[in-house]
Amino acid sequence: MLLPAKTEVARQLRRYRAWERVMLASPADRAVRATFEDSGYTLCVLMGKRCAREAADAAERYLHTPLAAYLQEQDGRPRPATPVRRAARPAVRPSPAAR
Repeated sequence: MLLPAKTEVARQLRRYRAWERVMLASPADRAVRATFEDSGYTLCVLMGKRCAREAADAAERYLHTPLAAYLQEQDGRPRPATPVRRAARPAVRPSPAAR
């Protein structure tokens, strides 16, 4: 899994938060809203999330947790110690009397 540089994540998160404050101060300004949405989109792409809020939360976690813990949290699946193999099912053939 490729991860972005923490300095870039911090920079984009600061940019997103700054535009969020400006947008909340003047929600009717279309230029401000567009720039805010652009900064959210950049953060989404950077963090691999679909929602800007999720991306901001993921960026916060990424910046404040050790790398191994973050990767484990993102994976979310326990890893089996050995590969799981399933037994093959025997082929079921109808008896000649059932035809």
